[in-house]
Amino acid sequence: MTAKAKQTSINLKELVLNAQLPALPQSAIQLMQLSKDPDNGPQEFSVPIEADPGLTSQVLRFVNSSYFGFSREISTVKLAITLVGIRTIKNFALWSAVFSLIPNPQCGPLDVKKLWQDSLRRALFARSMGKLLGLNDAEEAFAAALLQDMALPLIAKEIPGRYEELLNERHEKRCRLSLLEQHYFGWTHAEAAARIAKRWNLPDEFGRLIARHTDPALLRMPHDEDLSAVAVALSALLPTSLEESWYEREALEASYFQLSGRLAPPILEMLSQVDQDFADFGPILEMTSPPQTLVELFLQDRNETPFSVIPSE
Repeated sequence: MTAKAKQTSINLKELVLNAQLPALPQSAIQLMQLSKDPDNGPQEFSVPIEADPGLTSQVLRFVNSSYFGFSREISTVKLAITLVGIRTIKNFALWSAVFSLIPNPQCGPLDVKKLWQDSLRRALFARSMGKLLGLNDAEEAFAAALLQDMALPLIAKEIPGRYEELLNERHEKRCRLSLLEQHYFGWTHAEAAARIAKRWNLPDEFGRLIARHTDPALLRMPHDEDLSAVAVALSALLPTSLEESWYEREALEASYFQLSGRLAPPILEMLSQVDQDFADFGPILEMTSPPQTLVELFLQDRNETPFSVIPSE
C-alpha cells in the first residue's frame, strides 16, 4: 500500500507531545539560561561546561581541531570560549546534546548516521553562505542548518510504516520530502522540528530558522532582515547521502547565483570548501565522510530527470 492510499491528516501537535523525548542535559540548559544575560562572559559559561567532563572533553577537542587551526594547544574551557566566542561554544554544546538524544529508528532507507552527515554538510554550507550574504555572525545559521532535519528520526519512530512509504515515494518521484509530507500529513518535518525545539526550550531563533528551511520563497531574492533564513533554506537543497543523484542541483545553482551576486566565488569553489571543512570538522563529531563529495556529486552526469516540484497525482 502506498503513502497515497493512506492519505489522512496526522495531528502534529499530538505526535510531538506524545513522543517520549528525553530532557536536555543540565549543562545545555544552564548554558541557554546564561545566554539570556549579555553580561555573562567566558568565566560564567565555563562553569557548567567544566561540571560535565564529557562536554569539557568535546569542547577542547572542538577548539583544538584543524578547523580553527590554532598554533598552540588550548587547555582550558575559559580560554577556548575567549578565543572562539560564547555563541560558538554554546551552539556546539547544544548540537552535542541534541545529537545524543535523537532516536535511531529502524525505518527503511532512513539512516541516522547518514542523516547527521548530511546535516553537517548543510550546516557548513549555511555558514559559508551566510558569510557570503553579509551576515556578521553566521553561527545561528550553522546551528539551525545542523538541526533542520532533527525531526525525521522522531517522525519515523512514531509512524514507521507510513513514513517508510513516504521516503520510498520521495525517491521514486524525485521530489522534495516536505512536499510529500504536506500533501499526505498536512505538515512538514520543518514544522515538527520547530515544535521539538520549542519543547526543549531551544532559542527562539533556532525554531524560526528551522521552521522556514523548506520555504521556497527564501530561494528568491532575500529580504535583508532574514539572510540567516536564506542561508539555511539554500543548505536544504544539498543532496542526501542516500540519493544516487543530486535532485536539486540545478535549483541550488540557480538560487546561488541569484542570491549571492556576480562577485561570489564559483559554486564549485564553495562546494569544495564545504568538503574540506567537513574533512576537518567531521572527526570532532565522530562522523565519517560521505561516500561522495559535494564536488563529485555536482559534476556527475547532468542528464538526470529534472527535479519535481509538485507530487504527481
